Amino acid sequence: MSTTLAVVHADDLGMDYADHPADRRRHQLAVALARDAGVLDHPGVALVPAPGPMADDQLATMFAPAFIRAIQVFSAKPVLAAAPEARQWGVTPDVHPYAHMHHDSARLAAAAWLAGRMVGEGTALRAIVPAGGAHHGLPHKMNGFGVYNDTAVAVLALRAWGIRRIAYVDLDVHHGDGTQGFFWDDRDVLTVSVHESGRYLFPNSGFADEIGGTGAEGSATNLALPPEAGDAAYRRAMAEVVEPAVRAFAPEVLVSQCGVDHHHADPLSHLRTTMPLYPDLWQSLAGLADSCCGGRWVALAGGGYDPCNAPPRAWAMLMATMARVGVPQHLPAEWGVVARAAACTSPASGWLSEDAPPDLSGTEAAAPAVDEAIAATRAASPLLG
Repeated sequence: MSTTLAVVHADDLGMDYADHPADRRRHQLAVALARDAGVLDHPGVALVPAPGPMADDQLATMFAPAFIRAIQVFSAKPVLAAAPEARQWGVTPDVHPYAHMHHDSARLAAAAWLAGRMVGEGTALRAIVPAGGAHHGLPHKMNGFGVYNDTAVAVLALRAWGIRRIAYVDLDVHHGDGTQGFFWDDRDVLTVSVHESGRYLFPNSGFADEIGGTGAEGSATNLALPPEAGDAAYRRAMAEVVEPAVRAFAPEVLVSQCGVDHHHADPLSHLRTTMPLYPDLWQSLAGLADSCCGGRWVALAGGGYDPCNAPPRAWAMLMATMARVGVPQHLPAEWGVVARAAACTSPASGWLSEDAPPDLSGTEAAAPAVDEAIAATRAASPLLG
């Protein structure tokens, strides 16, 4: 196998909501940084152009045909989404229809399918879709900034290429509810989600007692962390929940959603993590892929809504980890030029720097609640009990 990592990307990939947190600069700057840092020049790395939109008949094998038709209608004439019946398809201010919305989301689905296919068929050991990670959508409904759930598509692509047991690990600050829902009754897909508790944050789910459907108990593992939990809580989550659950499940391939919207500067959450955490998370996932899956790993970037800060650096480091290469000691000067051209007025000064000092004053007070959350998850999960 000549390709260690396939990066499935196009700068115009992703949703294009106007004036919205889902800003394409997040993945554009991440890939630009990986390029300027030399990651994409490594002989084991292939930059794969994102394909065109997935065909309707293929989408309909994963999503309700009536849902697909509704999204096509709303994309052709967005004003129709103002009708009350549009709510059944998940129309909200967060996922409001716009021209080409179906095209954009179907293209994300196609990119995720391609990443899963490449790993499933063995043309790449690992693959990443930096624009992907829409993990809230359901087979019949859009939700949480996404339309067609591309994380589920990546899992289903692996299935299509004969992979039976798949572990999906979701590190986004928001519960991976849609992907969990897709595979709730499937004993051969494990979904593990580490997130801020639904008591405080959308989508208000992901509690320890959510362990899978009847006959598939143990197919879901959820760790709901309290606000202010910080880096130490995520490190404990990996060591005490994610790693033992995945190892006990013994998957053939690892799929991960690598959102960094738990960063302290992110406008949509309250977990207060910092840049030095992210290389540790990626190394933990890499270790799982190597020890359980022969190295096979599909990643989708996910959330991160401060586009000039954590996402580009974190995901460029993720690409380097997946490619098994290092990054230079200093951020490339060329990337700073690219970032400023993208209206990032003060690009970060270093890979792990926090140019705005984080307020971590609540982390110590949150520690007992972190203990309780981890204990509750371990007690509820058949894989950990």
